[in-house]
Amino acid sequence: MATSYSIVPSARIQNCIYLIRGQKVMLSTDLAELYGVSEKVLNQAVKRNAERFPDDFMFQLTAEEFADLRSQIVTSNVGRGGRRYVPFAFTEQGVAMLSSVLRSPRAVKVNIEIMRAFVRLRQLLVTHADLARKLEELEKQYDAQFKIVFEAIRGLMTEPEPPRKQIGFHVRERRATYRIGRNGR
Repeated sequence: MATSYSIVPSARIQNCIYLIRGQKVMLSTDLAELYGVSEKVLNQAVKRNAERFPDDFMFQLTAEEFADLRSQIVTSNVGRGGRRYVPFAFTEQGVAMLSSVLRSPRAVKVNIEIMRAFVRLRQLLVTHADLARKLEELEKQYDAQFKIVFEAIRGLMTEPEPPRKQIGFHVRERRATYRIGRNGR
């Protein structure tokens, strides 16, 4: 039975799910934070139980994959005491297997919330796919006069790209102001 109180907000968990190598995964850094343990403790527990984590449950990111994620996640600079290795990525099955390795009460509760988040994402994707299919069927039934309406609906279905933050120095132009004196000049 679901409770109204969750130990970790659903949005927080969903923000930790990335699409890497065509799979939805969570990084060891995020999982350690959610479980309330250090990443070192999480990695040690996984290494002690390596037979529970085949390649389709967990893999280590390549340096290139990790560099691509740097724009999405906050990481520290290697030259200044930060990460010296790339994190592990856990698939949904790998996250489920973590519950048998990390057995603290918090880990169990967080794991339940993570599994619910994965289920919600799957349901959302199915709903989105069904909506797109139905829209395509409707589009085939009606003539070109509704084409604009269908394009507008498709535009609403796609997520807008976040605005890019401009960097550098920007000069604001001052507009000339004229005052009219008592003589009309």
